[in-house]
Amino acid sequence: MISYILRRTVAAVILLLVVTAVTFAIFFLLPRLAGQTADQLAQQYIGKSPTKADIAAVKQNLGLDQPLYIQYWHFIKGIVAGATYDLGPTTTHCNAPCFGYSFKNHVEVWPQLTSRIPVTLSLALGAAVMWLVSGVVIGVISALKPGSFFDRTFMGVALAGVSLPMFFTGQLALFLFTFQWPIFGRTYVPFTENPAQWANTLIPAWCSLALLYSAIYARLTRSGMLETMNEDFIRTARAKGLRERKVVARHGLRAALTPIITVFGMDLGLLLGGAVITESVFSLPGIGQYAVQGITDNDLPPILGVTLLAAFFVVIANLLVDLLYAAADPRVRLS
Repeated sequence: MISYILRRTVAAVILLLVVTAVTFAIFFLLPRLAGQTADQLAQQYIGKSPTKADIAAVKQNLGLDQPLYIQYWHFIKGIVAGATYDLGPTTTHCNAPCFGYSFKNHVEVWPQLTSRIPVTLSLALGAAVMWLVSGVVIGVISALKPGSFFDRTFMGVALAGVSLPMFFTGQLALFLFTFQWPIFGRTYVPFTENPAQWANTLIPAWCSLALLYSAIYARLTRSGMLETMNEDFIRTARAKGLRERKVVARHGLRAALTPIITVFGMDLGLLLGGAVITESVFSLPGIGQYAVQGITDNDLPPILGVTLLAAFFVVIANLLVDLLYAAADPRVRLS
């Protein structure tokens, strides 16, 4: 088991290096291939109507006039060891991990991300618990009673949940439960300040995300359970005299967890990288809203920082999924 964890950890580190290379290529190589010059790339880091001196200073400061492999080395070095930016009369040091420096707002990107991570974390984890529990429970009951009124009703609701986009269900929940009937709060409050108001503000966002994702998990669980409950080892477990609850929970559900773990890891990793639509609809100051602000302001460093952080969360989520595979199915450890 230890060797399995080490192999997966090394693979995750290599994948993170590949992710940084791909991210660098997207933001620095592809524009060059599309015909942009170093001056045009430098102009993206400064405000409107920049002077030639401003463009030349930024281009030299970021090394955009250097070969791409040197630029990539500085890019990696900045993440690991930090970077120093010469802003003319002053010099600013960006501490590691340096995910960039916004020349428009004159702030480092990483502190902005870390201040917003708790908001996105609160949104993602709260919604994940709701959709995972509700989706798996509904899927198991539907699989045990296929064709029943419960099965038809909740599978219909699940189909509607998958079909309705977040910007519709989010706006509807916001209108009904915040404006029409002011049950929930509008302004996000950190958990450390007021836990009750923190939860009260996030419940509409949690429910909107849970409606979308729990539908997917209910259908996945139902199809997996229908297939698993007809296997030979289930009949053997029943023939041994095990209680039906134990057969379902310990043997049937455990064997059907593999696709659920896969989807859950990817969904949670993507949400931790920023739920752009949800945070925008509910005005939550998280990573997704920070990315939207960067796009609106045409500020490249925040966009680059959010991209790297989102990729990191997805890679870590994949690593945890691999470890959960080994815990759920011992056969994975032998492969």
